[in-house]
Amino acid sequence: MAAPKKGRRPTGAQGRPGRALAVILIAMVALTAGMFLSKQTTPRLGIDLAGGTSITLKAKSEPGKPDAVNPTNMNTAVGIIERRVNGLGVSEAEVQTQGKDHIIVNIPKGTNEQQAREQVGTTAQLYFRPVLAFADGSPAAPEGTQSPSPSASGSGAPKAQDGKTPSATPSSSATSQGRAISEALKAPTAPTPTPSASESKKADDNKAAPSPSASTPPSADEAAAADLQAKFAALNCADEAQRAAAGKGAKPEDPMLACGKRGTAWGKWILGPAQVSGQDVKDAKGVIDPQRGAWIVTMQFTDKGADKFAKITGELATKQMPQNQFAIVLDGEVISDPSVSQALTGGNAEISGGFTQQSAQDLGNMLSYGALPLSFSEDSVTTVTAALGGEQLKAGLIAGAIGLLLVVIYLLVYYRGLAFVAIVSLMVSAILTYTIMALLGKGIGFALNLPAVCGAIVAIGITADSFIVYFERIRDEIREGRTLRPAVERAWPRARRTILVSDFVSFLAAAVLFIVTVGKVQGFAFTLGLTTLLDVVVVFLFTKPIMTLLARTAFFASGHPWSGLDPKRLGAKPPLRRSRRTGSAPVPVDAKEA
Repeated sequence: MAAPKKGRRPTGAQGRPGRALAVILIAMVALTAGMFLSKQTTPRLGIDLAGGTSITLKAKSEPGKPDAVNPTNMNTAVGIIERRVNGLGVSEAEVQTQGKDHIIVNIPKGTNEQQAREQVGTTAQLYFRPVLAFADGSPAAPEGTQSPSPSASGSGAPKAQDGKTPSATPSSSATSQGRAISEALKAPTAPTPTPSASESKKADDNKAAPSPSASTPPSADEAAAADLQAKFAALNCADEAQRAAAGKGAKPEDPMLACGKRGTAWGKWILGPAQVSGQDVKDAKGVIDPQRGAWIVTMQFTDKGADKFAKITGELATKQMPQNQFAIVLDGEVISDPSVSQALTGGNAEISGGFTQQSAQDLGNMLSYGALPLSFSEDSVTTVTAALGGEQLKAGLIAGAIGLLLVVIYLLVYYRGLAFVAIVSLMVSAILTYTIMALLGKGIGFALNLPAVCGAIVAIGITADSFIVYFERIRDEIREGRTLRPAVERAWPRARRTILVSDFVSFLAAAVLFIVTVGKVQGFAFTLGLTTLLDVVVVFLFTKPIMTLLARTAFFASGHPWSGLDPKRLGAKPPLRRSRRTGSAPVPVDAKEA
């Protein structure tokens, strides 16, 4: 007696459709919960939909470099500005050249918009200058409002200072500061002698000629030093106009006045000639010091920059506060003034002291991307409203809604009950797309612009096409005379291959478009690629399992006229059955003889 044949055990969604549906349900719940927990319940919008700021920068040739404004330097500047802005987490920022000497920077409205505007505006070279003098930036500034000056140290070296704030009045170190300024201006080391009071009285009584030293005018360096100190004493950094004019026009090889913030209060500095430029910085970033649990800024210099930095820190380490400090100056403003106690060699250094995560990362960003091959001036700053983009978005959404409605009507008329599967699958795809876009806005700064919306609308057709391929394969099997349950399973392998090939082509096109294009077109490519991947997920984990379950219901299995799977309506062939032979057929005589 022959053993009964065992049926082939179904696998995957064929045998356990509930498992696949549970997976996609859990994914939807997790994404939705993550969206609400991140407090980012709507996707971030690009500048064309949310508005923002458009800044026009004009390149200027440096003295002695009339040919500096060229395509190579302009493209380099575009890359640096773009990395500087995106380093703050601002997504969809557009930086591009216009003409021969203009750069357009479009910054969408968002949480870091103001920081990005400040850093884009600071487009001058970055310099490290020795500090000659420091004081409160405003005469009315209350004592104790300045935060401690940070310190600089080499890798593994002890920190350079105890965190105390330098004196807030220039008079406390006027002698040393005056000498430092004079030395910076190449003034004579010995001061010009002046006559005593008795000698002057005697000279007046005798009506003698004045002493040669008394009549000798001060040297040009002494006059420049006195003028610089006078301007320093009168400088009020709390005033925006004075702050902007403080270091204007200063050359790298000359001393300068500069303003900057320490904590919440303004400070002012007299700075010596630049010793290291931003182009000497190879890399910088804000990181957590694992030993102290505090935020620091690490710097790595180029080979030439390491030599320069070791030389200047070696000279500063022998001096007293505040002349043992160097100021990091960006566009004439002091962004940090760490102190040192020893020469920092090896090309690596770190700045520590009172940093928050934001301030450490901002300083690292400025040090990394602060050096530009050109200097720029702001030609215009324009606030972009979202009115035009909003109107275009409204028109696009209306067009998308009309297209979706036409797709639904077509599905209802042609597929009837199967349209329910397609519509619910589209809803699942829409939920996944929306939640992922909202989370990407918080996670990687993805911003939804008009081309991205167009990509999502195009994806409706791609997703609907996958359903149609599967439905038609099922209907073909029913036309061959099979019942619904085997038709659903037999149609899946062929439909799966077609869907995967089609989606692969769409994803490949989106990937190539994302790589070779820039700006807003990348938004279209990104959305198209994302929705194409989600189409595969929805078809495999929702559409196929739900069809397996529906095939077990009487409404669909019996071929109800409104199910969309009516065999008569589809022109199904009658089942092909072979009749069993009850005995042996008579054999022709000639065949026997043969």
